[in-house]
Amino acid sequence: MSTVNGSLVCVGLGMLLGAHLSPRARSEIELADSVFALVSDSIVEIWLQRMRSDMRSLQPFYAEGKPRHLSYREMIDAMLEEVRAGRRVCGVFYGHPGVFAHVPHQAIARARAEGFQAHMDPGISAEDCLYADLGIDPGSYGCQHYETSQLMFYRRRIDPSAYLILWQIGVAGDRSVSRFGTGAAYRELLIDLLAPDYPADHPVIVYEAATLPIQTPRIDRMPLSDLVQARLSPQSTLVIPPSRPLEPNETMLGRIAELDLAAKGS
Repeated sequence: MSTVNGSLVCVGLGMLLGAHLSPRARSEIELADSVFALVSDSIVEIWLQRMRSDMRSLQPFYAEGKPRHLSYREMIDAMLEEVRAGRRVCGVFYGHPGVFAHVPHQAIARARAEGFQAHMDPGISAEDCLYADLGIDPGSYGCQHYETSQLMFYRRRIDPSAYLILWQIGVAGDRSVSRFGTGAAYRELLIDLLAPDYPADHPVIVYEAATLPIQTPRIDRMPLSDLVQARLSPQSTLVIPPSRPLEPNETMLGRIAELDLAAKGS
């Protein structure tokens, strides 16, 4: 157990610049001894530097062709070095720091394992924006969320009566974990995987949350087959509406009805 008073907190900026930052996250950024940031673009970085001129960007740890797990390890090491030196460290991440974010989770786990105080504050994620921008209530039909490559690499059970939301569609099928995009051939494989549940003309949505006040969210509707040639980025998410209606579970409904009758008679 460490006797040094270093600590780590990972906070989220939310998706929309300035508008989604919570008072608690702002306080953590302002009061920290050391601030590291991994944000969505250079404009957001500049905005954050106005709050903390000594902010250190984690973006330079990325490089085309460099395995992302190596970049993540270097980011974590940089933050933990400051924690071990007894400093109050704040890691700032776009969106929610715990959603599709390897570095915050691992940094917190390592800090705690070494005896330091470490915690995460939530932020508004792309998922939250997606529900608002597309008018989707996850309670209506249910939602399945998968990282696209993980869905392709493993045998997963898809329920076509619920929404299927596929994250990081732009790097579908990337086993190297070092590329910033894959091509049409990989998307064709994904469509083949989805074919038993979704016909080629099934309507889908390519979605990207707005990150600047001057932007509007990207909401491109198209048939599934057009995904092959669609313009995609690392931020692109594929939203697939249900292709089949909900099917009543008559056996379960009958058992529930029996319990209802018993409850009325008691």
